[in-house]
Amino acid sequence: QVQLVESGGGLIQAGGSLRLSCAASGRTFSLYRMGWFRQAPGKEREFVAAIRWNGGSTSYVDSVKGRSTISRDNAKNTVYLQMNNLKPEDTAVYYCAAAASSFAYNYWGQGTQVTVSS
Repeated sequence: QVQLVESGGGLIQAGGSLRLSCAASGRTFSLYRMGWFRQAPGKEREFVAAIRWNGGSTSYVDSVKGRSTISRDNAKNTVYLQMNNLKPEDTAVYYCAAAASSFAYNYWGQGTQVTVSS
């Protein structure tokens, strides 16, 4: 089992920056990939960014490319999502997820609210 705890959300004005953190505990040695997802009110959960636990290759949804950076600190078992030039449409609950294989995300955090005001 892997436990995930997100932090770093909040209320911020458009154009500002936030860094979300996801602390992983438990069987972290078994992880393949970490990801960030978000869900806005009335919308389905969508993929935001992901990073390989070992190797560090990354991927992003087009809407955040160039504005966001996902990174990891394996020594701290923590994954970060740095988001810059935030827009009101970035408002959502952001979830951290962990995958033990390439097929699916097996573990989810409780989510952290990000609200961007115009």
